[in-house]
Formats: sequence, structure tokens, C-alpha cells
Amino acid sequence: MRTALLQSSGRPGHVAENLKVLDAAAARAAAAGAALLVTSELFLTGYAIGDDIGRLAEPADGDAADAVADTAGRHGLAVAYGYPERDGDTVYNSVQLVGADGTRLANYRKTHLFGCFERDHFTPADRTVVQAELGGLTVGLMICYDVEFPENVRAHALAGTDLLLVPTAQMHPFQFVAESLVPVRAFENQMYIAYVNRVGQEGDLEFVGLSTLAAPDGVVRARAGRTEELVVGDADPVLLAASREDNPYLRDRRPGLYGSLV
Repeated sequence: MRTALLQSSGRPGHVAENLKVLDAAAARAAAAGAALLVTSELFLTGYAIGDDIGRLAEPADGDAADAVADTAGRHGLAVAYGYPERDGDTVYNSVQLVGADGTRLANYRKTHLFGCFERDHFTPADRTVVQAELGGLTVGLMICYDVEFPENVRAHALAGTDLLLVPTAQMHPFQFVAESLVPVRAFENQMYIAYVNRVGQEGDLEFVGLSTLAAPDGVVRARAGRTEELVVGDADPVLLAASREDNPYLRDRRPGLYGSLV
């Protein structure tokens, strides 16, 4: 499944403008043959926008969700986008996957919050594995810091995730996550990982880009640089099946030895 990674911070604080950026990127991704477009963490609103996070948060079926569904339907590709989700008085850091026909397929709420800013503005969720079927693959959802916990990704591997989508807001000096950790996670769990970052300066934060599509053989199939760009790579089920056949990690596990981890 051809997958497009939109490395962009959009225009922080302006949902309508970010929806326009998303629509333009969807047109480019569709023209490149992509069946799926993935954005960065909190793409619809911006990340470093302080208390505006709560003001701009919307339900999973809100106006912004309808606009994304319209974009997906018009361009004929699925879209996974990061946004702040309001559920009553509670706000989550979320990613929603919309199908090419505009149907909402899955919604994931971040389970591991990073730093004081996130803990001040969001509530951590408790469901680690959220999946949907798309293009013959089992697609899983996760957000940024979540992928840095090996238990999280292994749970997806055991649940059969083929392609893990990880909208992120990875900042300096942690670029080693994109460069080294994500390809290793893909290899040790035998899956594709689409890790899609913000880029540039937001407030005091410098986002490092380097959005990455890593394959189950540990090889990076697509990687962005340090500027706004759209990169495209393929999640190949044939390569995935062959890699899983050759790699014994999941078969050789001995879960009875790991009880102390929990």
C-alpha cells in the first residue's frame, strides 16, 4: 500500500488553514498513487499553542472530522490525522483514521504523555492497541512518545498490526528516535512503521522532521529531511510476509519469563 507522509506543521492555531494544507497534500499524494496519507501529531491545530489546545479541541465526529472525511472522499485515499479530541470536559491527544470513502475507521488516544505541557492539557488514555483494516493490511495507530515504549509496539505486533502509523512531534535533540529507534522497532516487531513528524520552530520548540517509513527488515523505505515535504513509500505485504518468515523474534519469545515486566 503506497503511503504518503506529510511532514508539515501547517499553521499553528488555525484549523481552517491546516485543512487547506491537508487538502492540497491529499491531491499530491493521490497523484503519486498513494492510498493513505498520514499527518503529524496535532496537525489540525498545531502543537505548541498553549491553552488554545482546549479551545480548538473537537469531538471525533466534529466539523473538522467532517472536513477531513470530505477531503479523503474527494481525493480517494485514506487519511490519518492528529488532532486534540474533546469528549465532554476531557481532552485527549488523538489520531483518527478516515477511509477513502470518508468513513471513520479508527480513533486512538495517546496513552503516554510527554512533558509538562502534555500532562497539563491532555488526559492519558488506557487503550494501547487500536486497529483497522485498510488495503489488505491491519493498520495500527499510536502517537509520538508511545512508540518509544517497546511494550506498546510489541502489543501491536502480537495483535497482528502490519503497518503502524505514528503521528509525532519529535523535537531537538531527540532526532535519534527517527534515525535509529523507529527502524529497530520495525525490525524487532516485524511491521512497517510510518513515523510522521512536525518540522521547524514552534514557540521554544524546534521540530526536527526526518519523517520515516521503516520496513520490517529494518531498512528505511522513505525519509524526509528537515523541511516541509511530502514523501511516499510502499508498505509491501509480500516483503512483510517474507520478512516474518525469516525473522524468528516473535516465534522464539518465551512469555513465561517476562512476568516481572508487568
